[in-house]
Amino acid sequence: MNRPAVPSLLLARLSLAPALLVVAWLLVSLPLLLAGSYTIGPALALFVPVAALVVTVGCRGAIRAQAPPSPGRYLAWWPATGVLLVSLAFLLLQLKFNSEQIIVRRDPATYVQFATWLNDHGRLPVTTSPWAFGGDDPILRFASPGFYESGGELVPQFLAGLPLLLALGGWIGGTPVLLAMSPLLGAGAVLSFGGLTARLVGPLWAPVGALAFALCWPLMFVSRSTYSETAALVLLLGGLCLMHDVRDLREGRLRAFLAGLCLGLVVLVRIDGLRDVLPVVVFAGVLFARRRRTGIPLAAGLVLGAAGGLAEGFLLSRPYLDYIGGSLRPLLMISGAAVAGTLVMVAAWRLRPGWFLRAGDLVARGRLPDAAAVLTVLLVLAFAVRPYVQTVRRVPGNPEDAFNSGYIEHIQRSTGLPVDGARQYTELALHWVVWYVGLPALLLATFGAAVLVRRLLRGESPAWVLPFSIIALTTVATLLRPGITPDHPWASRRLVAVVIPGVLLLAVWMLAWATRRFRRLGYGRAATFAMAFAGTAVLLVPVGASSAGLVFKAVDQGELRAVDGLCAGLRQGTTVLIVERVTADRFSPVVRNMCGVPTARVDGADVRDVQRVADRVLAAGRRPVLLGAELADVAPYGEPRKVVDLRTRQDGHALDDRPKHTWALRITVWQSEYAPRG
Repeated sequence: MNRPAVPSLLLARLSLAPALLVVAWLLVSLPLLLAGSYTIGPALALFVPVAALVVTVGCRGAIRAQAPPSPGRYLAWWPATGVLLVSLAFLLLQLKFNSEQIIVRRDPATYVQFATWLNDHGRLPVTTSPWAFGGDDPILRFASPGFYESGGELVPQFLAGLPLLLALGGWIGGTPVLLAMSPLLGAGAVLSFGGLTARLVGPLWAPVGALAFALCWPLMFVSRSTYSETAALVLLLGGLCLMHDVRDLREGRLRAFLAGLCLGLVVLVRIDGLRDVLPVVVFAGVLFARRRRTGIPLAAGLVLGAAGGLAEGFLLSRPYLDYIGGSLRPLLMISGAAVAGTLVMVAAWRLRPGWFLRAGDLVARGRLPDAAAVLTVLLVLAFAVRPYVQTVRRVPGNPEDAFNSGYIEHIQRSTGLPVDGARQYTELALHWVVWYVGLPALLLATFGAAVLVRRLLRGESPAWVLPFSIIALTTVATLLRPGITPDHPWASRRLVAVVIPGVLLLAVWMLAWATRRFRRLGYGRAATFAMAFAGTAVLLVPVGASSAGLVFKAVDQGELRAVDGLCAGLRQGTTVLIVERVTADRFSPVVRNMCGVPTARVDGADVRDVQRVADRVLAAGRRPVLLGAELADVAPYGEPRKVVDLRTRQDGHALDDRPKHTWALRITVWQSEYAPRG
């Protein structure tokens, strides 16, 4: 094979860089966290040599990165330059409109508070400091949304993958740089997606793929706040790029191991990443059964990465795993069955390889590939008509379901919809995709999937086997049951991890396939270019239009300043008691982690009980300070004063259409210092 041109080689290697650096940091930081010593000195000291080793292994050797064919040699720099410019523009735009969501209302602020605790303490769990309250008391509670109380201490919700990455930003430049890590990871995902497009579609189409993904509002949404999907995307896309490159290496075992590690570490970021990487288990088994040297290294890397995520979950985040046990246990059982089934398949293949070869030949020569292509189109049609034949409802069966039902009713009232808290809107899942990428992208992706499944069953396009398997499995599972509160853009995060990038990748592949067919029909270069340009516009314009109303609107601004002002008023020796529920939900982790002040919630207790606890705080030699949302909440305990009065905008909320506007948000906090009454 000819040596790749420098521009194509540059793109291929740069698109691996985000995943390789993330893997190196997680390899260093996870053992330190498990050991209770996650501090900047050891982390950086270990990261430099590990990163050098990982990047060297990941980038060395020839890779599939061919230069554009003649007569397009003058466009040789177009793929690399285009993808890099798109990634840089995306980064700058996201930094400009980056969210400051640090007051806990939903997941992003929980991740920020998790990372802030790691910055300052380097270990889990979070201590509650009962000594600062004069000892335990029945009315003292420490749990809040995102933090579970367990054994007198607090365990953060979620796994530690993203907080470990955010903490690096916190060490570098405090909370502002910590928040900037999400746009940086989002830009890394755009760069990796461009590299994957170059590998699977062709270098000339890489900027188109990168731009389509960058214009997509769900990606902008998750990378403007600290959502886990950005880190998961970097690992998943980077792992697929690495695995693709293994095909062109004579000694690709180390890179196959690294690819498996990338894909396995998705579990450390998102526990439901277990489902996304299940096809890798089968793929590794097939490689081993066919006596390919990369099968065992791929499986070893996958097992090591996934085991790291599960170990962190069961050792440090067990209350969270217990909370999601209803969905986690079936997923673990399915994963175990997939592993067992793969082992049986490998044993049978190694004993009777001829059976599998003959079966493959029969499938390739038969009508099954054509039938599978037709079924692919019919499946998409079934999801499209689902809202007209099904209304998904769920009667609340536990307190969490009841809370979500009430929240859905609140949005329904706010948006003028019929009030029915049991509605789940799951039947609209495919329509959600169309809201964000447009109907042309979905149609292109549908026919692209049909063509590809036919080719794969006929033994063609082997490079697509693993990516297509992951896209197909996760897309069908997500559309069947998104498993998320259905207000948008919140619910779009469930699509951005695999579904939307998969749809866009298939759409670009189909557009490239149609362009090549058009050229083979005898049309000239100018006509072919015009056709490709028109198809690209048809793909990109709806994607950009779906983002147009929100792309230049910042949300959650001013929270850093508000929290800094709150913390500045809490002098040394203070103990905070929060007497009102919403303030306790939002500010308990903030005061504890960012202000460094022992905090407990006493909402729901009567005034005399709160005074009794405040007297115990005084007896312990500390200053009791009361916080609430209104003047009346804190007035019984001392002279009230308003310490937070934040007026900002938040992401909109919509149930039956994509969001087009932001909503107003006001947060107030009143404070009083306890003055005992004689």
